[in-house]
Amino acid sequence: MHTHGHGHSHGHGKRGWRGLLTPHSHDSADKVDRAMESSRDGMRALWISLVGLGLTALFQAVVVVFSGSVALLGDTLHNVADALTAIPLALAFLVGRRAANRRYTYGYGRAEDLAGIAIVLVIAASSALAGYEAVDRLLHPRPVHNLFAVAIAAVVGFAGNELVARYRITVGRRIGSAALVADGLHARTDGFTSLAVLFGAGGVALGWSWADPVVGLVITGAIVLVLRDAAREIYRRLMDAVDPALVSQAEQTLLETPGIVAVGALRLRWIGHRLHAETDVVLAADLTLVAAHAIAVDAEHRLLHAAPRLAGATVHTDPATADHSALAHHH
Repeated sequence: MHTHGHGHSHGHGKRGWRGLLTPHSHDSADKVDRAMESSRDGMRALWISLVGLGLTALFQAVVVVFSGSVALLGDTLHNVADALTAIPLALAFLVGRRAANRRYTYGYGRAEDLAGIAIVLVIAASSALAGYEAVDRLLHPRPVHNLFAVAIAAVVGFAGNELVARYRITVGRRIGSAALVADGLHARTDGFTSLAVLFGAGGVALGWSWADPVVGLVITGAIVLVLRDAAREIYRRLMDAVDPALVSQAEQTLLETPGIVAVGALRLRWIGHRLHAETDVVLAADLTLVAAHAIAVDAEHRLLHAAPRLAGATVHTDPATADHSALAHHH
């Protein structure tokens, strides 16, 4: 097995003006820097989201006190829960920056997946509380006041959530954080549930006293759907699932590397928001050790370019047998 943490710089720079200042390299220090850069992006997204949703929820909470709307209470609870999910994720990003050691040889990136579990639990708790309040209001009706203020709070809730959702999803996809994307999808659904509060207020204005708690139940149902999606995403990450297209891309990249006759086993896994790869490649049997090593180095270099979020690749070389001769001729 050869793990190539080599340090070779290239003439092509990073995109943008920063490329003029920073050479593009694949040495271990650069990988750590790139991972930390991703973490800083994630932290910035989390804190901006926390402030945005916190202000949205605060405004809605004031209106809840004056209106007594249980639908708006449910929406406020969702916004508070969504804002609070930033805290375990922030802790995960901070823990994930710690360097690998002899006990945690792959580092602490998995802390992000544990935070994903915490997010799922928070979503479940908020939906349970909202559902309980809505059912209680159906069984024990009470009037809703200041409907105009409720309507304004609903619109503010939608706008705040949609802005936060777009920001979280964009940053999450860029740095490869499943937990941050799941958090963004949750915020987006909260935005649509805010619009449901608007319809509930309209129903109450028409004299339908049941409209407010029914909308509260609809909000609960919507959050249960988000819960399902978020749980599935986190489950896949914990089970080391990767997009099959990523595997195909990596395999094609290896096959296009000069000197590689065939590709055997190829494994990819996420650790936090960085990919790790392990592969067996077949080379001509008459190569020297130095030549075989050079091809393995080139293979890792190409993989790092093909998969931007790849932190490193372990390349194992095998000598070609008679079975590979046709492949060698074709390649």
